[in-house]
Amino acid sequence: MGTDIHKTQFSDQDFADFRERLAGNLTALRAMLADPDFGKGSGSLGAELEIYLVDQHGRPVYLNQEIQEAAADPQLTLELNRYNLEYNLSPYKISDSPFRQTEQEILEKLSQLRKIAGEKGARVVPIGILPTLNQADFGGHCITDRKRYHALVSQLIERRGSAFRIDINGENPLQIEMADITLEGANTSFQVHHRVNPADYADTFNAVQLVSPLGLAIAANSPTLFGHALWQETRVPLFKQSIDTRIRDRYKWSEPARVNFGHGWVRRGAYELFNQTVRLNPPLLPICAEQSAAEQLAAGMMPELSELKLHQSTVWLWNRPIYDDADGGQLRVEMRALPAGPSAIDMVANAALMIGLVEGIKPRINDLLPALPFHMAEYNFYRAAQHGLEATLVWPEPDQYGCEEQPVAALLERYLPLARAGLLSIGVEAAECDYYLRVVERRLAARRTGASWQMDVLHRLEAGSNRQEALHQMLETYIHHSSDNLPIADWPL
Repeated sequence: MGTDIHKTQFSDQDFADFRERLAGNLTALRAMLADPDFGKGSGSLGAELEIYLVDQHGRPVYLNQEIQEAAADPQLTLELNRYNLEYNLSPYKISDSPFRQTEQEILEKLSQLRKIAGEKGARVVPIGILPTLNQADFGGHCITDRKRYHALVSQLIERRGSAFRIDINGENPLQIEMADITLEGANTSFQVHHRVNPADYADTFNAVQLVSPLGLAIAANSPTLFGHALWQETRVPLFKQSIDTRIRDRYKWSEPARVNFGHGWVRRGAYELFNQTVRLNPPLLPICAEQSAAEQLAAGMMPELSELKLHQSTVWLWNRPIYDDADGGQLRVEMRALPAGPSAIDMVANAALMIGLVEGIKPRINDLLPALPFHMAEYNFYRAAQHGLEATLVWPEPDQYGCEEQPVAALLERYLPLARAGLLSIGVEAAECDYYLRVVERRLAARRTGASWQMDVLHRLEAGSNRQEALHQMLETYIHHSSDNLPIADWPL
């Protein structure tokens, strides 16, 4: 998804050629999905972890390219802003202790990176939004010098035609305008990849959409921006608004946002999601590969679908369908809503909870969907982002008549056993299930998330200092506990 491109200026013919290639990609994908053996294989877990680089004062440090070069690690990639990096973690089979292995890999990678960054006066922080950011940290000077990012910024600005407006409510509402999309880089996440057999794709994807508010509420870790106390997961509205190219008029229609929760429950399978992404979103980066999908199929190769992958990387669904030509071809669901941090064990516990809930609820998903119109699922997602564990959600029950709200904390307590059953059903060992779900259980019992801890500490520190000093002190404590891999439920106030 993050492959660089070779040019930044595009002609009308470039866009025409690219759209033709996208149509060919969809034709090839439809043909592959018609094969009943395509995509079958053992389940796997993969993840991507985005991180901040800060100096000794907790301020962003513009060294991602220098640190990446020094690390010489092919799994370490550059992000849009010069103070962000991303690890593409190894995939692990569900039968091979995937959560323990992922946690261990995160700890090893971050330990290595801390040493390399330390030699350059930098530190590593996994956190949804860095609390010490200010508006001077955004703009053209902070963009990583890659053609992909320059082209993406240029295309989005051209389509917007005016400043990007940020308007987020909260304890201290924030309203600002930005000339470019670099505020998107304030958001760092822990993106989870779950491999799915094509025959199960519709039910699995719908289950992911349904339970995402539960996972988001208990994983929240982004309560501030520029010193403003906003949503528990401020990443959600910030990401959408920071790259929203639409000029909306209440009396006219507008195209779908490129950052969105989706457009409805999936009825047939993966193809409709890929097709929808192509049909609803104009291309931004029209770069065609040397070989077309048809040529690769004719040569007996598994098509890369390069144009479709590139196009998808410019449409930011919170849960995104993924095609990969590796391992004879496979389909995955990428869960993109979880924030980075606080600790490795917390992030992996969030992944275990999400996958357990998905697999536990999937067998009954078609009994639940008639009781929850899709726009209410979207409502749940934004309310979980806004209020975290204090949210109430409209939740479906198999025997319900009418819709009612339920506290998200009560739903999580009720569904933890189902998450355990879901993990067991796909072959995760009982000891591993219990280890990570216990982390979630303790967090739920303490009613504490990364976001609530940040705000509790911030309010206490403000009693003896101003907000900027308190934000810095809070960040220093955060870095200490995060580096020790202490679960957020055990962080002292």
